[in-house]
Formats: sequence, C-alpha cells, structure tokens
Amino acid sequence: MLDVVTLGEAMIRLAAPYGEALESARRLEVRVAGAEANVAVILARLGFRSGWISKLVDNPLGRRIVGEVRRHGVDVSAVVWSSQGRTGLYFIEHVPLPRGVAVHYDRTGSACSTMTPEDVDWVYVRSARWVHVTGITPALSASCARTTARLLDEARACGVKISFDVNYRRKLWTAQQARAVLEPLLDGVELVIATQEDAHEVFGLAGTPPDLAARLRDHVHAASAVITAGAGGAYLADGQTVHHEPAVPGTEVDPIGRGDAFAAGLLWAALEADLAVGLRYGVVLASLAQAYRGDIPWVTRQDVLRTLAGRGTKPAR
Repeated sequence: MLDVVTLGEAMIRLAAPYGEALESARRLEVRVAGAEANVAVILARLGFRSGWISKLVDNPLGRRIVGEVRRHGVDVSAVVWSSQGRTGLYFIEHVPLPRGVAVHYDRTGSACSTMTPEDVDWVYVRSARWVHVTGITPALSASCARTTARLLDEARACGVKISFDVNYRRKLWTAQQARAVLEPLLDGVELVIATQEDAHEVFGLAGTPPDLAARLRDHVHAASAVITAGAGGAYLADGQTVHHEPAVPGTEVDPIGRGDAFAAGLLWAALEADLAVGLRYGVVLASLAQAYRGDIPWVTRQDVLRTLAGRGTKPAR
C-alpha cells in the first residue's frame, strides 16, 4: 500500500540567472517542476511511500523528469510513456522587487495534456491511503478533467481519502471555467486547500481568512478546508473549530513551490496525527521551501522538527 498517490504534469523549468531577464540571459538553469510531483517528492523525503502518475514523452526530457522524481524515493512505475508529443516547459525570471518573479509557460499540447482515463492504472490508485490532486490538472484539457474526475470516483469507491489543492492558474483558464469544473470534483472531499484569493475569485466567497475556511468547507461539503493567507499564516476549518497557525518568517531565495510544501505538511499530519498539527508542519515546510532554489526543497523530517523546536512548539511524533 502507498501512503499517497498524486497525479499531474511535471515540466522542465528553465530559469534565467537571478536578476537577469529572459530576453538578455545567455544561459538558463535546468530543473524539474510540477505541483503534484513536488508534493510526492517532499512526502518521500519525509519518509512516506508516495507515488506519482503522469504522462511523458519517452525522450531525454521525459527521462530527466522521471529520473529527478525517482531519485528522491517516489514510485514512478505508473507513469505513462508516449512515443510522440512534447514535454511541457516553463521559464522563470527571478529578480528583486518591484519586478519580482515572472513565470512564462510553454506547455500547450504536452503529452500530459493528452492523458485520458484509459491511460491510468486504477488498481495502483486504489492501493493508496490518500490521493492528492490540484486544480492545475483539470485545467490542462478536457481529457485531463475527465481523468481527474475518474481518479476521484475511484478513490471514493474504495475509501481512499482525497486531498485537493485548488491551485488556480489564471493563465490556464478563467475563474468561471474553474468554478464550473472544480465544484463537482470537490464535493465531499476530505481536504480542500485554497488561498484566500482563490476562494474569493473562483468560488465567490468573502470574509476574513477564518471565515473563508469555514465557508469553503461548507460550500463544497468537504470534511475540512484550509485557507492560506500569506504572511497571515493558515487557517483550518475542521468540524466546528477553526485553527490558526502563524507563518514562519524566513529568507526568500525562490518562492515557487511553497504551496506544494505546505500541502505536503498537511498530508504528513493526516497520515500520522491530525490536520491541526498539519498546519504547523505546513507553515514550517513552506518557509523552508523558499530557502532552496528550484521547486523541490531538499528538506528532511529532522529539518522540520528542529525548526518547530526552535520556535518553542513541541513537535507531534
């Protein structure tokens, strides 16, 4: 049995040197990135059995992606290989304020966007305790939306718990399109995660972050909902209680992937303790993640527990 199975696209990330524009950069740093793969990697680094499902082209770029995910201990045996198509790319500029980070996607027509329910080994999915997906995958194509829906149906049918990170991407679809697709998918999931901006923009919800957590939970009939509020920390609506955990200050080297690290922290606690503890793990992992260049943070369980101990919080074990 796997602890968590994730499904989604990973891409080749090409970054200009810090402070340089893509238009002027003479070299680009090559890394691997993808929200769902990031979560699987972090969980594997924390000691859990995680698996990742995707569709890739059998060429050097596809093999580079799988090799990077596998090296951290993630099971990639359910990755679907294609003899044709392309690998999604994304380009990033990371420069000081007021410009900040800019991301440019080149992923249209990628192999993953052609994934269908027939591609997936559903026995593999049923072997998990949890599945984790994001709103990015159904935004890639109609077939990816069908695949995501089938994943959730399979999970519900055999008692696998569902974690869903809204992760709204304006460059992939409109808020109206996202709401129409996501609301049926989210109905009754165990855990839904959203930023306060996404709760407002996609679902039309209003209020303070703790209010949004409770309203999002009720809106999609989830067992629990988490709202992240940047420097304001994170809020969990679990039953009749709203828990809060303040953000952990830290130096930002690269902000991409913080949300994925936070989601991995929630799943860590869901697998071992409870989601209120997951807020603590999540804010620490998000802060640690931004201290690494690239989407994948090379964190360990000991890193998180040391940070919590230094913060005066007794870690759950």
